[in-house]
Amino acid sequence: MFLNRTRTEFSPSGFCAAGLCIALFSGLVFAADSNSTAISYSPYAGRDYPTSVFFGDTHHHSANSGDAFMNGDRLSPEDSYRLALGQEVISSSGVPVQLSRPLDFLVISDHAEGLGSMFEIFNENPVYMEDETLKRWSEMMHKGGDESAKATNELISSQAQGTLPSVITDPKIAGPMMKSVWEAYTETAEQYNDPGRFTAMIGYEWTSVPGGNNLHRNVLFRDDKDKADQKLPFTAWQSENPEDLWQWMADYEEQTKGSVLAIPHNGNLSNGRMFALKDFDNAPLDTDYAQRRARFEPLQEMMQTKGNSETHPTLSPNDEFANYGIAGWEYGNLTMEDEPETPEMRQYMYIRGGLMNGLSLERNLGENPFKFGFVGGTDVHNSLTAIEEENFFGKHVIQEPRPDRWDHVSKQGFGKTRYTWHYTAAGYAAVWAEENTRQALWDALKRKEVYATSGTRMTVRFFGGWNYQESDALSHQIAQVGYEKGVPMGAELAQSSTPSAPATFLVTAVKDPMGANLDRIQIIKGWLDNEGNTHEKIYDVAWGDANRRQPDADGKLPPVGNTVNIEAATWSNTIGDPDLATVWVDPDFDASESAFYYARVIEIPTPRWTAYDQKRFGIKMPDNVPMQHQERAWTSPIWYSPSPNQ
Repeated sequence: MFLNRTRTEFSPSGFCAAGLCIALFSGLVFAADSNSTAISYSPYAGRDYPTSVFFGDTHHHSANSGDAFMNGDRLSPEDSYRLALGQEVISSSGVPVQLSRPLDFLVISDHAEGLGSMFEIFNENPVYMEDETLKRWSEMMHKGGDESAKATNELISSQAQGTLPSVITDPKIAGPMMKSVWEAYTETAEQYNDPGRFTAMIGYEWTSVPGGNNLHRNVLFRDDKDKADQKLPFTAWQSENPEDLWQWMADYEEQTKGSVLAIPHNGNLSNGRMFALKDFDNAPLDTDYAQRRARFEPLQEMMQTKGNSETHPTLSPNDEFANYGIAGWEYGNLTMEDEPETPEMRQYMYIRGGLMNGLSLERNLGENPFKFGFVGGTDVHNSLTAIEEENFFGKHVIQEPRPDRWDHVSKQGFGKTRYTWHYTAAGYAAVWAEENTRQALWDALKRKEVYATSGTRMTVRFFGGWNYQESDALSHQIAQVGYEKGVPMGAELAQSSTPSAPATFLVTAVKDPMGANLDRIQIIKGWLDNEGNTHEKIYDVAWGDANRRQPDADGKLPPVGNTVNIEAATWSNTIGDPDLATVWVDPDFDASESAFYYARVIEIPTPRWTAYDQKRFGIKMPDNVPMQHQERAWTSPIWYSPSPNQ
């Protein structure tokens, strides 16, 4: 049997000689004249771009985390994986829980600090019981409920203020314990990792919180257990300086020939330190810092249970959707200690401000330390990535479903109170990858071909280029067109061969199959003008029900409407569209100005988890507790930089 073709991509068992290539497959011999004309038919043969999006959680805690165990979590990493795989488990509060659909991947990112130590304190290990604080915490854990929650807050505050009992941070005690728990965890990850079907990516959380300001990072390994076990996780007890974490990551890669990346989260609780223009030691940022941060931190967590880090109405007064997921979280930092949040801090703690400051730094340093993509996460501390609004099991065990959970006091400070109702049921990391494996998912995270969601599983594509046409949005091969003519989310838009050409963008979104219709697609642009000033603008580029609503004379698009029945905790997909796609040409493009663009896709209004609680428990919450919201997704940005000659 012979087949003419010029491309000879055979297995290693084949060979080529004298212009004739021969390969053996299942005992059959195929030959092709390498000088002949190719026969091509399948439009999918040779496709080299990702065609699948995988949904998962990059920020998850099991009982191995000290604060999770202290607050009542008794579920193991095995339970975390079982739930993610779609199985039913019993929560630590005794409630059966199951996801509507399995996840594609999960990163159990337990805190490296004191990994497994709370087991020993709870079990009254004599080494720890000699310390009065640890003895008291043990007693509070045994009482459970509010007492456990109080002990957890004391633990977090002690870490923030540097007042932890010395015995708990002693490396001679903590080191062997960490090694044992870490190696047991990586073994469990190996058991549940099922390449092609489910990925158990290995990771941990580095928990720097100086003065209560959140500088946490999740560290994700591309590697398997054999490499991940070669170095113990770096902890904030060794150093709270992110640059020391990056050095550990560089040492890990050098020693193991493996790969790691870090994902900072909760910039909204950093009191201006996440995207500060000075380093940890208060020195101005330099090029070396910028290069290392860009290398090791390609992503930023957009949203999780502790609110939304995109922007704030005081930063983005013209963004009508800016006031989302910030209530209660704008009071102050993680522990609500030291000083309250102020408007002056916000450009250095919210993502959009960080992106714009990155443009300025790139002009001054030649490198952008804040050129990051977006992921969503959960930060659950009960081993349950159960974050759908109608299936929200809270962050901590004390916030699991019960009639009075909504007004449980989470934190107090500055004369204000953070309640459980302030917590958001969020979010997911959506990853465009060639296959569901550790390596393919990690590579996609590294190149930033990812997007964040608030908990919805909508499918979103976003491409930038110079010659997209309106008809491209109608193509049934929209991804192929996107890659052929431009670059995907997370990438840099190369210079146009036509200097006067404006940037064009191809964006498409399809609703979550079990979720709500789409209200609109927006493109958010930030840019740096020639005088060094930063600007932002929000463009509505596609919207549902276009036959009945159009922008007014001021360019403002009317609301999509509202079908939510709060009392019944229901809504209907009778408004909005199930899918949207368009090509957008930047009407304000200036080839001499650096810029970033990202797409934000917003659903029609739907009930919030508080509405489901109110209905199911037959209770009534005060009017200030939100009962509905509009879920959304945020793509990683696409960046444009002018050539040095412009």
